[in-house]
Amino acid sequence: MSIEDTPTPESGHPRRRPALAALCLALVVTTIDNTVLNTALPALAEALSASTADLQWINNAYTLAFAAMLITAGSLGARFGHRHALVGGLTVLAVASALAALSGSTGQLVAFRAVMGLGAAFVMPATLSIIVALFGPRERGRAIAVWSATAGIGIVAGPVTGGLLLDHFAWGSVFWINVPLVAVALTAILLLVPALPGRRTGRLDIPGLLLSATGLAALVDVVVQGPERGWLTAATVVEAGAAAVLLAAFARWELRTAHPMVDVRLFADRTFSVASGILGITFFALFGVLFGYTQYLQLVHGFSPFAAGLGALPFALAMAATAATSDRSTARFGHRNTIAAGLAVMAVGLGGLSLVTVGTPFAVLALTMGAVGAGMGLVMAPASTATVAAVPREKSPMASSVNSVVRELGGALGIAVIGTVVSASYRSQLAATLPSAPAGAAEDLTSAHLLAAELLPGPASQLVAAVNEAFTTAMNHGTQLCALVALLGTVAALVWLRQRPSAEQPTAKPEKTPEKDEVSVSSHGA
Repeated sequence: MSIEDTPTPESGHPRRRPALAALCLALVVTTIDNTVLNTALPALAEALSASTADLQWINNAYTLAFAAMLITAGSLGARFGHRHALVGGLTVLAVASALAALSGSTGQLVAFRAVMGLGAAFVMPATLSIIVALFGPRERGRAIAVWSATAGIGIVAGPVTGGLLLDHFAWGSVFWINVPLVAVALTAILLLVPALPGRRTGRLDIPGLLLSATGLAALVDVVVQGPERGWLTAATVVEAGAAAVLLAAFARWELRTAHPMVDVRLFADRTFSVASGILGITFFALFGVLFGYTQYLQLVHGFSPFAAGLGALPFALAMAATAATSDRSTARFGHRNTIAAGLAVMAVGLGGLSLVTVGTPFAVLALTMGAVGAGMGLVMAPASTATVAAVPREKSPMASSVNSVVRELGGALGIAVIGTVVSASYRSQLAATLPSAPAGAAEDLTSAHLLAAELLPGPASQLVAAVNEAFTTAMNHGTQLCALVALLGTVAALVWLRQRPSAEQPTAKPEKTPEKDEVSVSSHGA
């Protein structure tokens, strides 16, 4: 009898712990790749003669393809087997990364970044779905906590890795690094993760796949392009309307078809909807504050890309510590109280970060970012567990995909909204403190520092002091908004989230073998 045919005890699959290590490694690869490019943008601008618009597309192409394909990728993984989806997605990611490193133009790089996002979309939902299948009720919460901690580490490890590579190699190194990382992850997956095939019952929901992918693509494009095009321009309004129509058509189709890709009625469950929304709020606040914080460290404090990446290390360490132990907090205090406490701690940390000045010591920055990370660690795993607990076991792949979509949309929206707030506030502050500043200095902080480098020492020092002060104040305004969003999330968790200790969730249904639990969501009618 093969290991795939071995009945699973209540504790879970016999190879669940080594499989978890392999799945976490795969997750780290995709989360690093999502943030590693930030430190390479100046080098890309010089090597490929990339304009600001080109750099935005290089950065956003990955996000656009990734978010647009998440629901589709989760559905296909549930249908054909999540390990197949994981292996295929990582392979595509590695090949596209190598091609991106060899790009000779911005157009080529944008295209290969989109393919990288497509591959990564098959990885993240598959990892969580496999964890749910492999672990029994006693250990599932802890496993998801470890998975969440790994995701947080990968988010912050990206800038550190990028900075270290760029200190010694050319810009292509931030893409080449994916090849050996993926090779190690693939080897671990093939050796340690058991094959858990899905069930190909029912027809493949082709209309649902097309409507969800195109609708999410339009929605993400509105979010990432809105600040540049203007939120009320004709192009933005038309695309937003198209996104609304496509996603409404998707919801209507899923309610009517006999074999839906996503059971839309599950959103009527308050726990599922609120926990998903809280994940979006958390990533909105995180990515929104990182938008200004990384520029603050590199330009205002003058840190190198590597040192700036290390500046986020307190966040990563604090988040890993609280996320890895959040299952104990949940077991004692319940999902609602743990999530609310985490959001409150995030709000306090963000509030402290919104008070920084141009000369704030690094120790103070580390303390506030550590608080943000600690709070986020208390939120991620319990919120992810709550969404999975709110749906039938066989529909956990759909919950995993929705988790990933909400996180990605929250992060993209955080960058767009907070970026707009910071940019507008920066221009206003600079006009008030230094009306005689060169016109180019009002575009952004990077342009201002480049202009200052061309001036005489006296005017250069005056300009640098003015733009650093203006940006720090603007960053504080954006961070205050992030703190407010986290505080509103705290209230939402206390008011609308049901108190459901983690120990209660799995006991409602008897454990099945992973093979029987890996049922495609498309095989269940609405």
